[in-house]
Amino acid sequence: MSRRAWALLLVLCGTIFLEGIDVAMLAVAVPSIRSDLELPTDVAAWVMSAYVLGYAGFTLLGGRAADLLGRRRMFLGALTVFLLFSGLGGFATYGWMLIVARLVTGVSAAFMTPAAMSIITTSYPEGPQRNRALLVFAGTAAGGFSLGLVIGGVLTSFGWRWVFFAPVLLAGAILLAAVRLVPAERPPVRTGGFDLLGAAVAAGVMLLLAFGIVRLEHGLDGWPLTLAAFVAGLVLARIFVAVERRSAAPLVRLAILRRASVVRADLGALLFVGSFFGFQFIVTLYLQELRGWSSMETALALVVMGCDAVLAPTLTPRLVVRFGNARVIFGGFVVAIASYALFLPVGHDWSYAAMFPTLILTGVAFALAYGPLTIAATDGVDEAEQGLASGLLHTATQFGSAVGISAVTAVYGLASAGRTSQLSAYRAALAVPVVMVVLGALVTSFGLRTRSHTQTLAVSAPGPRSEAPAGRP
Repeated sequence: MSRRAWALLLVLCGTIFLEGIDVAMLAVAVPSIRSDLELPTDVAAWVMSAYVLGYAGFTLLGGRAADLLGRRRMFLGALTVFLLFSGLGGFATYGWMLIVARLVTGVSAAFMTPAAMSIITTSYPEGPQRNRALLVFAGTAAGGFSLGLVIGGVLTSFGWRWVFFAPVLLAGAILLAAVRLVPAERPPVRTGGFDLLGAAVAAGVMLLLAFGIVRLEHGLDGWPLTLAAFVAGLVLARIFVAVERRSAAPLVRLAILRRASVVRADLGALLFVGSFFGFQFIVTLYLQELRGWSSMETALALVVMGCDAVLAPTLTPRLVVRFGNARVIFGGFVVAIASYALFLPVGHDWSYAAMFPTLILTGVAFALAYGPLTIAATDGVDEAEQGLASGLLHTATQFGSAVGISAVTAVYGLASAGRTSQLSAYRAALAVPVVMVVLGALVTSFGLRTRSHTQTLAVSAPGPRSEAPAGRP
């Protein structure tokens, strides 16, 4: 790739890195925020949940808006909003102010991230360049989350407000570079009006389902509200399908959901990301609550999972070339099964050496599975729908993270209520990530039955530089 192509990729990866560290840093800082602002437990929980609701609720709309209204416009606009509301969160003095700031930040990320990914899939030619760019993009996302745990621990020691101010500085630098490097594009071809009704119904569906998933962490407490959210979401989903079938310019062309490779990749991403976040969440509780480790010690212990930031752009491309996209994804799930299963017998006094195999294998599994899943989710999709495909993928990953965290929390709570020991409750919760990756392996195994189209377009091993065609980086 040319220097300008690498510079553009660096800017877009900076965006996904920003999103990753933002979430991770806040996860570390919530206890300090709760103590300083004297927040009730439910308000502190909503500081985290508001972001998930905003992100999951509007990612599908954000992806399609990039296709219809312009990817550069959506990317720059959403990045600006992200910057502003992250900064406002740092000045918050009441819980409701933080919740509003996080909700809007999540919504802005829902427009920013699919736009960034669709800029990659439309700026780099399909084949080795695009696949390499997507693998680097995916590795940067996970690396941002892993490093965010450490950075969050450091910043929180100086004051939790820096967890909000630091992303402002990074977002500002990315915005300045993006204005120069993100390419102008042809005006989107509009075949009809914007599907406002479909957009409103889709947002309603995602918000209700995301709310129901977040409510799962309460277990049986308030179950009628949880059930009502799911029922209302499913009813609204049926209405959404009817609206899209009758729309002249649908928000979601339903035929894209008949592409087996796209659906398989999105469902695989949901299960894989959900297992990762669920595992990371319960291990953090184990280290801090049961073992008494500090937030900094916990962050440093988990940072080894960030090895995928190195492996994804170096090892994974070679494996995709040799074995094909589908086999590498399946291999990632198999490694994840082994990784999480190794941690099931965790004890009161496990040494870090005993935990290390699981932590390093988790990073390896992420390197193998996540990047190829992003390729599979957009492979073969028309350029005019790359934003939609990216939106579907990120909607799946956000729902996955919510499902993973909520499920392990619910199982832990139910096990604790059964008067089992705290360690037994942790072990019960750790079974959730294992189940999720087993299901993911089953789903992705169907891709092994046919020769993956991605294998013929796989990332080439390092060799002679191939330039992009005219008009691309």
